[in-house]
Formats: sequence, structure tokens, C-alpha cells
Amino acid sequence: MTKAEAVQILDRLIFAETDPEDWVQDVWGLSPLLGDGAARLFDAYRGLIECCPPEQLENFVQTVLGTQMPD
Repeated sequence: MTKAEAVQILDRLIFAETDPEDWVQDVWGLSPLLGDGAARLFDAYRGLIECCPPEQLENFVQTVLGTQMPD
């Protein structure tokens, strides 16, 4: 699994069918206070993905999915 594939899986799990940036804007539209938190959470999420080694990211995705992916 590539890092890009892992990110796509996590994005689908977290944001369903919504683009992550649209999700932040939707939350912001409901409440500026919650929107600010959503934006910071999204920034932290992307930052963690960027600094996470691909192998660890794959292991995390497998853990979240509760399955082992074939090599």
C-alpha cells in the first residue's frame, strides 16, 4: 500500500464522501468556533500523515480497518 492509498482510505473513513477541505468549511458554516477546531484538527491530521513513515501509516490503516492487507 502506498502512502497515497493509505491517505485515501483514511480520508474516506473520516470524511466519508466529502472532500476534507469541504468538511472543514461545512463545520465552519455550522459554527465558527467548531470550524476553527475542525481546521486545526485537519491541519494536525495532514501534518501527522506527512511525518509518518509509510510502513507505520500502512500498519495504522490496517489496524483501523481491522484487517491485514496482502503484500
